[in-house]
Amino acid sequence: MSAVVHEQHEVKRARYAVAAVFAVHGAVTGSFATRVPWIQDHASVSAGQLGLALAFPALGASLAMPLAGGVSHRFGARNALRGLITLWTLSLILPSLAPNLLTLCLALFTYGATAGMADVAMNALGVEVENRLGRSVMSGLHGMWSAGALIGSAAGTLAAHLGSDARLHHFLAAAVLTVLGVTACNWVLDLQPAEDEEPPPRFALPPRSALLIGAVGFCAVFAEGASLDWSAVYLRDQLGTSAGLAAACTTGFMLTMALARLVGDAVVNRFGPVRTVRVGGVLAAAGGLLIVVAGHPAVAMTGFALMGLGIAVVVPLCFAAAGRSGPNPSQAIAGVATITYTSGLVAPSAIGGIAEATSLTVSFGLVTVLACGLVVFAGVLRAGARDRAKVDLRAAAVPDPRP
Repeated sequence: MSAVVHEQHEVKRARYAVAAVFAVHGAVTGSFATRVPWIQDHASVSAGQLGLALAFPALGASLAMPLAGGVSHRFGARNALRGLITLWTLSLILPSLAPNLLTLCLALFTYGATAGMADVAMNALGVEVENRLGRSVMSGLHGMWSAGALIGSAAGTLAAHLGSDARLHHFLAAAVLTVLGVTACNWVLDLQPAEDEEPPPRFALPPRSALLIGAVGFCAVFAEGASLDWSAVYLRDQLGTSAGLAAACTTGFMLTMALARLVGDAVVNRFGPVRTVRVGGVLAAAGGLLIVVAGHPAVAMTGFALMGLGIAVVVPLCFAAAGRSGPNPSQAIAGVATITYTSGLVAPSAIGGIAEATSLTVSFGLVTVLACGLVVFAGVLRAGARDRAKVDLRAAAVPDPRP
C-alpha cells in the first residue's frame, strides 16, 4: 500500500472515530437533560434555584475552553481528547449525587468545564480531518452529536418512565459512554506539536477572527436556545395547544436540526459555506416570521421546523472556519465556542425577560431579526473556505509529512 493510500485510509478512519466521539459527547448531554427533574427533587431546590444552578455549566465551559489548546499541545491531540472525553463522561455522575444547591452548582460547573474542553478538542480534530479530506465534514460530525443527544435522551426518558434512580442510571450510562469514547479515541488523528512550536498561552482572549465568526454562531445558537426552551411554551400559551402537541413541536425541531446536519455536508460541498449560511438565514427568518404571525399550531410548527433547518449547519461551519482562520486552531475554536456557549446561556433568559415585559411574539420577533443577521454576516466564513482551498492545492502538490 502506497504512503498516499495509507494516509487516505487513516484519515477516513479518523473521521468515523471522531464522529463516534461527537455522538458520545451528545449522549452525555441527552442523558443529563432528561433527569433534571429528578436531580431537582434530590437536591431539594426550587425552580429559581435550579435556574441559577443551570447557569453553571455554561460558566464552567466558558472559563475552561481556552485551556484546551494547552492540554492538546502538552499531551498531543489524541491523548488530550482521550483524557478530556473521559472526564466529560464521568462528570455525568456528579449532578445526581448533589444533596443541595451549593454542591449542585459545583457539580454543574465541573460538568460544564469538562464538556467545553472536550468540545474544543474534538472540534479541532474534526477540522483537521476536514482539511485533509478537502471537503466539508463538520456538519455531519455535529449531526452525530445531535443523534447521540437524541439516543441519550431516549434512554433517559425510558429510565425516568421506569422510575429508576438517576444515580444508578447515570453511573451505568457514564461507564458505557466512557468505554465507547476511549475506544473511539484510539483511531483519531494523533497530532503532535512541532519541536519548535511555542505552547499556547494558558489563557488568552479569542483572536479577532474568532470574534467575527463567533458573532454568526451567536445568532444561530440564540435562535436554537430560544426554540428549544420556548417552542413548547409558545404553542401552549399563545396558541392554546395540548401539552403533548407542544412537546412534539420541540422534538420535531430537534429532529429537523439533526437530519439537516447529517445531510448538510453535501450541501456545503456543492454550494460553499457562505451561500449555505445565507440560504439558511433566509429559511430561519421565514420560519421566525411564520412563528410571529401564526394563528394556528400547524403554522407555528412549520415555522419552528424551518428555523431548525435554517440554523442547523451554522455552528459546525463556524467551528470549521475558526479552525482555518489563524495559526492556532484550538484557540480560535475555543473563542468561537465561548461566544456560542454564552449565546446559549443568554437566549432562554432573554426570551423570558422580553416575554415578561411584552409577549412571546415580540421575543420571537427578536429571534427573526437575529436570523436575518446570518444573511448579512455570512461572508465572514469566506476567509476560512479560501484558506482551505489553498491548503488543498498545496496538499495536491506536496504529500502531507505529518503522522
